Amino acid sequence: MVTGWSIIKLNYMKSYHYCLLAITALLAAMQPAMAQDAFSLEEAVQYAIQQNINIRNARLETVAAEAKIGETRAIGLPQLSGNFGYTNNIIIQKFIVPASTFNPGAPEDSPPMILDFGIKNTGMFGVNWNQLLFNGSYFVGLRAAATYRELAQKGVEQTAVGVAEAVHKAYYSVQVAEQQSEILHLNIDRLDTMLRETKALYESGFVEKIDIDRIEVQRNNLVTEKQKVANLIELSKALLKFQMGMPQSSAITLTDKLDPNLSLDEFRALAGDQEQAVYANRIEHSLLSTQGKLADLDIRNIRSGYLPVISASLGYGHNNGRTGFGELFSTKWFNNAAFNLNLQLPIFDGMSKHYQLQQKRIALDKINNNRALLEQSIDLEVKQANVNLTNSLEALVTHQRNIDLAKEVVRVSKIKYQEGVGSNIEVINAESSLKEAQTNYFAALYDLLIAKVDLQKARGELYTSQK
Repeated sequence: MVTGWSIIKLNYMKSYHYCLLAITALLAAMQPAMAQDAFSLEEAVQYAIQQNINIRNARLETVAAEAKIGETRAIGLPQLSGNFGYTNNIIIQKFIVPASTFNPGAPEDSPPMILDFGIKNTGMFGVNWNQLLFNGSYFVGLRAAATYRELAQKGVEQTAVGVAEAVHKAYYSVQVAEQQSEILHLNIDRLDTMLRETKALYESGFVEKIDIDRIEVQRNNLVTEKQKVANLIELSKALLKFQMGMPQSSAITLTDKLDPNLSLDEFRALAGDQEQAVYANRIEHSLLSTQGKLADLDIRNIRSGYLPVISASLGYGHNNGRTGFGELFSTKWFNNAAFNLNLQLPIFDGMSKHYQLQQKRIALDKINNNRALLEQSIDLEVKQANVNLTNSLEALVTHQRNIDLAKEVVRVSKIKYQEGVGSNIEVINAESSLKEAQTNYFAALYDLLIAKVDLQKARGELYTSQK
């Protein structure tokens, strides 16, 4: 018979064949991915969905649950067992009875009779069949099958959303760093040209040696900065490979590149979308809804405890007993059979189920409250992410404008210097201002991309298993 709702709740497997299919699919997903070193953002996310260790573990949990469900479902199926026993009574127990037991006319003072209580060798074997006929908790558990399978699958999806977010942010980090490296390379080339021109002017006696030194200092600073960015690129790629579940020894190349002339229309459209958040798009909200269904099934399970439990059993066997061991198998064995029908009818449990129902109803109320709180949190997250995206967008536009102005200052200062009406210090300061504007621009660009990811996640649009 079935005991324990904690076991019954897991019983939602429809067939053992389904479990085999789930294991086969998981093993296929865990096979090493085909050799690939170039990834778009979408390809990186899909690779991570297959290879990330956290997602693998989440999938293993679902497969383990299916196996446990199959084990539990078997409780309601026929149970058949066989048994065999042999006993050698080395010292047979004595049974003492009055002499008049078998001889009613014996005097009262006659000595008692000493009888052997058993026989030297006994053997038995048989078959027992047990069947659960009715148990309310068991059938509630079967009804909960689809809900628990849904909960396990949503657990995988929740993990996948977190992995997709991490991959997006790591991918953007590499993209921004690579673009920053390209800009630094252009800046170094420009300073190299300026250094060559200044050296020519020095050789002609038009400038001083200190002018060359200032440019070399500026160039050396840029080279050092470029090396730092190169190290950052390697570190960002290492983080991206970690989030993807990719071996660190593997090479990786990003096929998606940030457009130097980045169009901000997509970001403006995203920031301008002020529609009410669709709560069902968030996996956390969907999980709470599923947990609410399970809490309701918990209540039904407690109520089913007021129903009777009916089971049946059938046993059939043989037994024999003889003084000699050989006689045990050379003589006739005796048949035995029994059929049992069991009915357990709850009458009074000291109000135990009444208080259990109160606890389960409170648990359901808490889930409903948590759902309402989550909806408020989602609204706040969407609003905060929208504000962050708007602020990052405005900051990026400002820093882009600063770059344009800094470039113009560099151009004018160079012309003035070449015409002899400006100083080398003015050019160096202009170059420093341009580098600072570019650094601020890339920081704002990264903030904008991260704000975009946060807003998409807040709206539940970053990743879904249907993609």
